[in-house]
Amino acid sequence: MFDFSAFLTNSHTLAAAVTLVVTMAILCLYYGLFHFRVGRWKLKEKPGETPQSLGGTPPVSVVLTACNDANWLRENLVYLLEQDYPDFEVVVVDYLSKDDTPSVLKLLKDYYPHLKAVPFVGNISVREGVALHEDVNLFQGKKYPLSIGIKSAKNDIVLLADPDCMPKNMQWLRGMVKGYMTRETQIVLGYCGLKRTKTLLGAMQQYDNLAYSCHYLGSALLGHPYTGSGRNLSYRRQFFFKRGAFISHYDIATGSDDLFVYHNADRKNTAVCIGEDALLTTEPKGSFAQWHQLRLDRVATRNRHSVGSRLAEHLLPVGNLLFYAAAAYLMLRGPWGLVLLLVLLKWAWQIVALWQPSRRFDAGLVYLAAPLLEIYFIVANTILILTPLHSNRKFKK
Repeated sequence: MFDFSAFLTNSHTLAAAVTLVVTMAILCLYYGLFHFRVGRWKLKEKPGETPQSLGGTPPVSVVLTACNDANWLRENLVYLLEQDYPDFEVVVVDYLSKDDTPSVLKLLKDYYPHLKAVPFVGNISVREGVALHEDVNLFQGKKYPLSIGIKSAKNDIVLLADPDCMPKNMQWLRGMVKGYMTRETQIVLGYCGLKRTKTLLGAMQQYDNLAYSCHYLGSALLGHPYTGSGRNLSYRRQFFFKRGAFISHYDIATGSDDLFVYHNADRKNTAVCIGEDALLTTEPKGSFAQWHQLRLDRVATRNRHSVGSRLAEHLLPVGNLLFYAAAAYLMLRGPWGLVLLLVLLKWAWQIVALWQPSRRFDAGLVYLAAPLLEIYFIVANTILILTPLHSNRKFKK
């Protein structure tokens, strides 16, 4: 039988015990509301409003921006161009590429007339009979070329992806369009997964992407959309320009997906579409430095969010920090067996809750290592928040 006297006779151990129980309850509730909800997602059709009643397969435009992405375009673009869909176009904005991107687009254009290559011209000067293009974009990042691509699109429904993304099958367009279930829907949030690898770095990226996606998708399913992934995102072209496009945050390089969704999405105009046909995949980063930069870009726009939104985003890491700090303290001062039992129960529920989204998104067995990876990210995310947010890269993905 466990001895609870140490908890009751010492104010410090009592406070730690209360902290342990409260944070465990909050974390378990979080896993249920976010991870479990995303894993059990099903497309809900409202009476009288189905994809068929709303037009079935409306014409769509896929918009990508490319900067020295010839290899990715050569490998992946054909999978977008050969989608099983009756009426669509693929718009690729070539943002001052210095590799073979223009040649790849020209070659594909000969075979696929629904490919529209949009060169970012900038300043044109002629030297010795050769036209030279110089960037006159005063704003860093891909927001300006992406706006050009959306403006060049001829259809109202716009789907966004990156050159390094590949559809899971040839039904991606049909899968994402299903998100427009009501006439009020203006934004559809999708999911882009990572291809599985057998390396530790790959597993860490897989968990990070899965946990991050479960948070923003789960929040949207709860009626509080706040961000999305530009690797698989859709909104109506008319709505995009009516809401001012990216004008209010052109001064920050990143956030073409995050800030537009944050400023314009709500429970009525935003839908989640994560069916099997609506998924994209991409390669994980090849080095820790590249992955770290991607994570820096992800948090670079958080100072543009409200205090309440930022507190909600920090609920999980802060809760975990308090939970493990209280558990470590009590194991030294109280009945360590009871504390260990609570930790194991929390881990078990975490694994069960993450199992379904892992299966849905083909993330492999990463859910089994979730408790240990989560402990690592308590430290990693703290360092990330304290890292100065600066970069010299002109074109941010």
